[in-house]
Amino acid sequence: MASSFDAIVVGAGQSGPFLAARLAERGQRVAVIEKRWLGGTCVNDGCIPTKALVASARAAWVARNAARWGVTIGGPVAVDMAAVKARKDKLVAESRASLATWLAKLPSLEVIEGTAAFVDARTLKVGDRAITGDKIFINSGARPIVPRIPGLSDTPFFTSESMVDVDFVPPHLVVLGGSYIGLEYAQMYRRFGSAVTVIERSDRLIAREDPETSAEVAAILGAEGIDLVCGAEATAIAGRPGEVHVTLTVAGAPRTITGTHLLVAVGRAPATANLGLAAAGVAIDDRGYITTDDKLVTSAPHIWALGDVNGRGGFTHTSWDDYQVVAANLLDGAHRRVTERIPIYGLYIDPPLGRCGMTATEARASGRRVLIGRRPMARVGRARERGETLGSMQILVDADSRQILGATFLGVEGDEAIHSVVDTMYADVPYTVLERAVHAHPTVSELIPTLLQELTPLEGVTPAAPREVGFQLAGDRGAR
Repeated sequence: MASSFDAIVVGAGQSGPFLAARLAERGQRVAVIEKRWLGGTCVNDGCIPTKALVASARAAWVARNAARWGVTIGGPVAVDMAAVKARKDKLVAESRASLATWLAKLPSLEVIEGTAAFVDARTLKVGDRAITGDKIFINSGARPIVPRIPGLSDTPFFTSESMVDVDFVPPHLVVLGGSYIGLEYAQMYRRFGSAVTVIERSDRLIAREDPETSAEVAAILGAEGIDLVCGAEATAIAGRPGEVHVTLTVAGAPRTITGTHLLVAVGRAPATANLGLAAAGVAIDDRGYITTDDKLVTSAPHIWALGDVNGRGGFTHTSWDDYQVVAANLLDGAHRRVTERIPIYGLYIDPPLGRCGMTATEARASGRRVLIGRRPMARVGRARERGETLGSMQILVDADSRQILGATFLGVEGDEAIHSVVDTMYADVPYTVLERAVHAHPTVSELIPTLLQELTPLEGVTPAAPREVGFQLAGDRGAR
């Protein structure tokens, strides 16, 4: 006989447990099904562990370069990867345990370990147990993509999930994939002491960014001794423990990269293949993402999809916002929509990239008349004081409505400074509000008003001079 619940949450990432807790606190009987570990990707092999590793890598880099700041360190700098991993493991374990302790205190919530699959629209099977729910929330996340390259399946390799458990420094790490995950690992292990080669299929790194941003990132990584091979198609891979050979075609010519270890970081795909979604009447798109409406309801009206599995962000913060959207609509009588969200994310190389709203490429294509403010980090006081002047700041404004369209901050503390911009965008006020703001000196954020005082036409468009509209917004939020 099936166990009956008011609500079932499939997956315990950044949406599921918090939504389950809200429902349980309202007196509903809730089941949370997790086949692996509580916390999902962020806690276990994403944000928390990788940023812990990034912090250790930066400490090694600062120690090696301490003389730049007038500090002398005696003897060579060594990296104890076992200790680095132990520190990372401790942070992960604390986060996972905290979540488990919290959920265990909710008497109407049950955590069920195992793999779930739909039997029908309201029933899931977990091992030998059948459970039914009036409402079902899918938060099953995403998994690393393993491309079909001849020889790869016979070659030892890491993914972003297994790389976090490495406790040694690979002599030569080959990274297949020059986007966000791959680049963070590339710089991290270069700073730990590996030789690193990055292979990217596109003609530039992080191709979703503006070409200028890609070039700056390439210069930053190249200056640290990372070998970057772009426009490269991997045609075959061969290897054994401690040795890997990647055969490429680059500009029509064959080339082979030889290293000791391989990280495959070509992207992530939704974890939907084994959920039995067809039995529940839940539709997916051609990439496997669950399709939803603006309130994250699937094609089955009693089933919602949250987090990476719905293709509406793929970040911890968007997954968290998915939870807030669904909870507000179900429990608080609100009418929140995911399309009200402004894109924002970071790339956590050092210095970091903070991005929100449109890129310059997207702004040109939008048909708007656009103004841009630019400044190299070499002209930012905080960056000069820190002795870390790589990168630049850029902000985009609609010349007619005077709304901020987006910003790209690549440089020291860019991942924090970007929030001044996105908060102004959410406030739906003209850029002059931020332009006239007084920020503390010396900070990176203090240069944002200066950027807005130095706006010029964006190349490729011919904007009219912005009219004075004071604090009356003439723009449209839907364009974001």
